[in-house]
Amino acid sequence: MPDSLESLSADAVLDATGLNCPEPVMMLHQKVRDLHAGGVLKVIATDPSTQRDIPKFCVFLGHELLEQRSAEGVYLYWIRKKLD
Repeated sequence: MPDSLESLSADAVLDATGLNCPEPVMMLHQKVRDLHAGGVLKVIATDPSTQRDIPKFCVFLGHELLEQRSAEGVYLYWIRKKLD
């Protein structure tokens, strides 16, 4: 994955480190709700189930999963909120 992604700007960051299912997705739902349409949210998580849950969340609600990556037990996601 390109290194430039580390500098991908995000309008907000959700740090769900140390939280387990279903907490990261519940927090994500609220954080996305507070974000402006088209805004980008970076999510940091340590729960492996987010690899399944966050993409499904995006598909179900119509948000765009821009990128997903993981390293050493940390999972990163960049999500663009759908336009209203």
